[in-house]
Amino acid sequence: MKSIVKALQDGKILISDGAWGTYLHKLGLGIGECPEIWNITHRSEVLSIARSYIEAGSDMILTNSFGAHPIRLEHYGLQDRAFELNEAAAAISREAAGENHFVLGSIGPSSAIVMMGEIPEEKIFDGFRIQVEGLAHGGADAVCIETMSEIEEAVLAIRAAKEFSDLEVVATFTFQKTVHGYYRTMMGVSPEEMVNALKSAGADIIGANCGMGFEQMIDIVKVIRSVDSDTPVLIHANAGLPIVKNGETTFPETPEMMCSRIGELINAGVNIVGGCCGTTPDHIRAFAQLLKTKNSN
Repeated sequence: MKSIVKALQDGKILISDGAWGTYLHKLGLGIGECPEIWNITHRSEVLSIARSYIEAGSDMILTNSFGAHPIRLEHYGLQDRAFELNEAAAAISREAAGENHFVLGSIGPSSAIVMMGEIPEEKIFDGFRIQVEGLAHGGADAVCIETMSEIEEAVLAIRAAKEFSDLEVVATFTFQKTVHGYYRTMMGVSPEEMVNALKSAGADIIGANCGMGFEQMIDIVKVIRSVDSDTPVLIHANAGLPIVKNGETTFPETPEMMCSRIGELINAGVNIVGGCCGTTPDHIRAFAQLLKTKNSN
């Protein structure tokens, strides 16, 4: 099994990929359509996304499985196909990545709020287990438990990965800046609380994704490093804060704008840099060109 943690030990900054959801919509995914069913019905399009990021310079790519928890798939009547959809997602990214790049199996929130108790924890946990097993069987090197806001749910996902696979675990939360200048998730979790909880649960790599651009992510990394100087940190930032105009959402930051912040992000202590909503292969290509110079120094 390839190890991302070992690949980071010589101090090299690794490059992840960019957005998947916004890319899928550009290729024709309809509003309200299940993105993960495209792993079966539009395999070539999904493969083209994965390949575009590898060709742009990504050291690792995600999988089209963010919403493939059975509870989320119930909305589409696809809950019984969760293993199949996760396995197919990993197999597609594995084909694009080959043996020289890493595949991170994407696992997003289940859509259930654990602390509310409306859905049994056992059902939420079992859904994460199915995702983990499908992704592992499809060829993932690690799982990326991402866009989390609740500690209890993230811990369930990490536990499922640790108990039912040998995959390394990346775990990231999504933060917003409050009116008082603090960073918190939708459920009120601070970056410091995230670090302690994820490390205790056994995460190998931690970080933040979505919700904001590199400028704010620099602050997040600094907070993480104030309480943990050793654990590798991954950042998947949006191409700036979204702008909605005439019913259309756009992201304002160009590849050049995002690249101008990467030096600060590295100085803050990041180890893996990638993109989230609004980022494209052009963004990743720019990151790769910049980091090629930094990694060679």
